[in-house]
Amino acid sequence: MTLRVLGVDPGLTRCGIGVVDVERNRRATLVAVGVVGTSPEQSLDQRLLVIALAIDEWLDRHEPHVVAVERVFSQLNVSTVMGVAQASGVVIAAAARRGIPVAMHTPSEVKAAVTGSGTSNKDAVTKLVTKILRLEAPPRPADAADALALAITHAWRAGTGASIATTGPGSQSLTPAQRAWAEAEAKARRGR
Repeated sequence: MTLRVLGVDPGLTRCGIGVVDVERNRRATLVAVGVVGTSPEQSLDQRLLVIALAIDEWLDRHEPHVVAVERVFSQLNVSTVMGVAQASGVVIAAAARRGIPVAMHTPSEVKAAVTGSGTSNKDAVTKLVTKILRLEAPPRPADAADALALAITHAWRAGTGASIATTGPGSQSLTPAQRAWAEAEAKARRGR
């Protein structure tokens, strides 16, 4: 079974979106990547609407098993944090309306998963995302690469799915994504 993850690097000006399919052996393949942009001249409600409509379209078109969103972390610029939080809320609500589990990952978790170091810079993340996905050119801008890194991170942290069970001892400690993956895998096995 392949796990499809939609990763989102939220932001009001640029919201990176990337979809990857990850196999049991952790091989990740690019499905789609893009950036939704809004102008600071637009009103906040219009900016959030642009992001909401784009997320709805991506969720409907790609039907991910889980959505991975960058967790808002403390920054010195409060207005930036607010914009990221507002964009994140739009994404989370869109996934919730469809019953799609949402996982949050901090930037340092993503950097550590993709590069091996939680203090790597954006260039290192982009370089390794390009290598992991076997791309000919790096995804641009950095928000697109960050969205793909979020999706890869979640899939790798969720496990292979092979040893995930939805019932029995230890099933209560599964993440929502692990439960969704295990349930989809069980359903696929029943359908064979």
